[in-house]
Amino acid sequence: MSEITSKEVLAQLSKVKGPDLKSDIVSLGMVENVLVNDGKIIFSINVPAERAQELEPLREAAEKAVSQLNGIEKVTAVLTAERKPGTPSAQAAPAPSRPNTPDQQAGNAKAGVPGIKNIIAVASGKGGVGKSTTSVNLALALASTGLKVGLLDADIYGPSMPRMLGITDKPTAQGKILSPLEGYGLKVMSMGFLVDEETPMIWRGPMVISALTQMLREVAWGDLDLLIVDMPPGTGDAQLTMSQQVPLAGAIIVSTPQDIALIDARKGLNMFRKVEVPILGLIENMSTFICPNCGEKSDIFGHGGARTEADRLGVPFLGEVPLHIDIRTNSDGGTPVTASNPDGPHAKIYKQIATDVLARLEAESDTKPQIVFE
Repeated sequence: MSEITSKEVLAQLSKVKGPDLKSDIVSLGMVENVLVNDGKIIFSINVPAERAQELEPLREAAEKAVSQLNGIEKVTAVLTAERKPGTPSAQAAPAPSRPNTPDQQAGNAKAGVPGIKNIIAVASGKGGVGKSTTSVNLALALASTGLKVGLLDADIYGPSMPRMLGITDKPTAQGKILSPLEGYGLKVMSMGFLVDEETPMIWRGPMVISALTQMLREVAWGDLDLLIVDMPPGTGDAQLTMSQQVPLAGAIIVSTPQDIALIDARKGLNMFRKVEVPILGLIENMSTFICPNCGEKSDIFGHGGARTEADRLGVPFLGEVPLHIDIRTNSDGGTPVTASNPDGPHAKIYKQIATDVLARLEAESDTKPQIVFE
């Protein structure tokens, strides 16, 4: 069966009437960013922000129209809004696919994810510090303790988990619920499973936020002790939304030792503090370069900056990970060192960090107020 084309998708969407009930949403220029990959269709519908909730039936009608094509596995339509100059920022996203939970009805926006006990964010103030490499090796180290661990690749613009875990399959869907893929015992979800590796994600913020929400809440994670979220770099809308709407048990900040990286790491840390997410600790990645030939250490990016910063800010320091070719080549090759060489020196570093993270997680849990019924 030949691959469905974006032209065929647009032809189906041209059957959907726009808000004026006269012209269709294609001719009105409302349809954007049509992505087609192995029977999975993703597209956005640009609507006025203030009418997003009112136009939810339009989104559903668009999904239904595209699903009529033969060979469709999953259709995802997202309402997105372009803010006009001088108007307040507004986010348009799909309405909840299930009834509000009691927590939401009581005014608590941080609704839990069924089956997941704890969600931990791994973040950085900027890109290029090895956050994703840290995330995958930390997740594997945590799983080696016997815990059930999942990994959500929340970096929509630069998903890397498919390559780092050597996963080439595509997720299946039951209705709107995706099944996560597995790599080295981890349950994994990433935008990289849904689009080709070289396809650029030219999406506005609201569409990214909606995709993140769907990958978190419309995936059959099952029962997990921990879900590690590899956050996008920076402190933008996506990071803030995840922090405010997801019940994070804690956040881990990854930085390299030099001052310029620590400035941005500090911003990321302060963002989590502002939204009252516990800081589990700071990791210094690329802490020192170890020559693979002679074993000599060289502090290319400096050394100890993250430890000093952690002490200054009053947060735990979780450990130092060296800049070593084995860590890099194994990550690029889809065989993370914590899985491919579990007794090696680098795996031991990640496992020690995992032990410290679990201790911090338990300590944070103990500090939460408890209600006693007499």
